[in-house]
Amino acid sequence: MAVVAGIDVGTQSTKVICYDTDAKTILATAQAPHELVSGEDGTREQEARWWIVAMTSCFQSIDPVIRTRVCALGVSGQQHGFVPVDTQGEVLHPVKLWNDTSTSAECDLITSCAGGTESLLENEGNLILPGYTASKILWFKRTHPEKYSRMAHILLPHDYINFWLTGEAVMEYGDASGTALLDIRTRTWSKRLLACLDDQRDLSTVLPRLIEAHQCAGYTTAEAARSLGIPEGIPVSSGGGDNMMGAIGTGTVRDGTLTMSLGTSGTLFGASDKPVVDPQGLLAAFCSSTGNWLPLLCTMNCTVASEVTRSLFEQDVAAFDASAQLAPIGCEGVVMLPYFNGERTPNYPHGRGSLFGFDLHNMTRQNISRAALESAIFGLKLGLDAFGDLGYSAKEIRLIGGGAKSKVWRQMVADICNLPVVIPAISEAAAFGAALQAYWCLTHTTGNPTDMGDLVAEHVKLETEAACNPIPDHVKTYEKAYKTYRTYVSTVGPLYR
Repeated sequence: MAVVAGIDVGTQSTKVICYDTDAKTILATAQAPHELVSGEDGTREQEARWWIVAMTSCFQSIDPVIRTRVCALGVSGQQHGFVPVDTQGEVLHPVKLWNDTSTSAECDLITSCAGGTESLLENEGNLILPGYTASKILWFKRTHPEKYSRMAHILLPHDYINFWLTGEAVMEYGDASGTALLDIRTRTWSKRLLACLDDQRDLSTVLPRLIEAHQCAGYTTAEAARSLGIPEGIPVSSGGGDNMMGAIGTGTVRDGTLTMSLGTSGTLFGASDKPVVDPQGLLAAFCSSTGNWLPLLCTMNCTVASEVTRSLFEQDVAAFDASAQLAPIGCEGVVMLPYFNGERTPNYPHGRGSLFGFDLHNMTRQNISRAALESAIFGLKLGLDAFGDLGYSAKEIRLIGGGAKSKVWRQMVADICNLPVVIPAISEAAAFGAALQAYWCLTHTTGNPTDMGDLVAEHVKLETEAACNPIPDHVKTYEKAYKTYRTYVSTVGPLYR
């Protein structure tokens, strides 16, 4: 019996699953929360050691018999976080996260140095946005020069966990593309962008060695094995960002499949066997963690919108959903722009949440509640439109994340996107994807390599009872509401640049 473990270091918590590849069943799950440090300037940070504490807590809560059977590990991590490490393996500064918008000035400096947005898309494939890692490195250099001078490794969250597990500093192409420093066509570091960050220091010497997705990051050290209660010397797969691992966990590894994640952030991504660069810059031109590419749209406010609104009205989830259902589609003209964390897509780092369209009759709790839900999906519909403009067509959307548990939201996604919605049977897609990648890595290390497409076809199952189909009348009504939403985005959004 091959038991593999998947670790997902997210924004709000770390999750661990142990998966039996023969019985095709999850043997154990565990979860431990994280703190989040926030500042009015857009700062969003965590201490890297919190992730280790959470991961250790998760493993220690799992039956020791199961832990001793684990024969490979895979790690999923929140993307883009900047983890500067010194020669002793110590983290030099709190980790600036994907939703940190305090580095917009550094984004402007790098973009100007690179010759503008068109030059970035033409050469590297991605814009320089506040969420990405590149601007965080320049910020660190400008604000903490002494610490910067001691930086020996630039790691991302999942790389740091791999480093702690194995002692090896490596990075795979999927998460590397999220730094915005990778030429996604040639899959090499962009020398000109590294020079824009520091023309006095060769940053390629502190960036980790790049490895292929099927390769091992390393093997568990005695210290890590003892802390987690797992065997020493077992392989740790290359891992990847949470979106890349979510793609594996939902079976989004071949052309034509789309996955939407309704979490703290909202994401929409699809597998591609060739680089996909969006000339509008709405879609991120990422690599996948399976050896291909993963064009992706990310919004920074998805379940954030509903949670803020639910908190305002002091409702539990069931009451909030029921209230939203009482409002008609389009909320009688009430529209929310849910930029509570700033926004990446569109690029409004200084954005704020806004409500529009009130009159004497439509300013109701029900309309505001539904507007919060609709706005999150409208933001992701921008990405679906961009996929369509690039000739990428999908037959269905695979829906994951906390929002996928809501029947109201599932039907809303189907109606707004005019596509069937299906739900993977295993809801923790990123942790499950990490476990499957660990199994994939294991097949390579044992000399019996498996094709990733065949592997997910065997292990990823769909929950048919939760599926939703678009309702034609709803689709037509939402088309009008979406048009109104886009008008507000184009008119008001530029105020937040």
